[in-house]
Amino acid sequence: MSDSEDETLERQVKVALVGAQQVGKTSLALRYTQDTINKLYQASMGVDFYLKRLVLGNERNVNVQIWDVAGSALAGKMTDKYLYGAHAILFVYDVTLSASLDALQDWVAAARKAARAQERPPIWALVANKADMEHARQVKSERHHRFASENGMVSYVVSAKTGEGVALSFQKVVAELLGVRLTKAEQEQQQPVVTAEIVTFPETSLPKVPPVVSPSSSTVCSLM
Repeated sequence: MSDSEDETLERQVKVALVGAQQVGKTSLALRYTQDTINKLYQASMGVDFYLKRLVLGNERNVNVQIWDVAGSALAGKMTDKYLYGAHAILFVYDVTLSASLDALQDWVAAARKAARAQERPPIWALVANKADMEHARQVKSERHHRFASENGMVSYVVSAKTGEGVALSFQKVVAELLGVRLTKAEQEQQQPVVTAEIVTFPETSLPKVPPVVSPSSSTVCSLM
């Protein structure tokens, strides 16, 4: 095979996103593939598909197929078909909703069932979404890591809203699948730039502080 023919070969990677409804699976897929999110929530029906083409290390023409599996699909009869052939499964939950992590137990059982028919088991990753809402967090970090450890998962904490950690988590999963080691520069390239907002207050809104009278200017009155 010539070099030119080798360069035209495409690597196909299937990544399935699973989890309860409204945890942000679609937002994660949109953030990674289009660097945007849909601010109006719409429940997915069955499965939605997204595609990301990338170059990773020496691997060229890598097509990452993202299967956004609806939370309601778990109650249907197509779950095995949605998960079959997945090279990686990302188990997504909402850090502000403890029940969304509990719901992943059923998805773990479904994924194990689907994996029995595969020669090579997929990579599993636990993805904690909505990291930007730390003030409303219900799932503590210790519980997150314990769940990941008990189920043999790598773990990530991300925010689809801000983009924090999203691209990097996908890239790390794909890199592991392809046996590619990401360089430090490649990892830093996947981190979004967060712009700090500088707030200035008008002088009139600042509280007035009474003047400090120095001892040298004080007046002492003596009574004789």
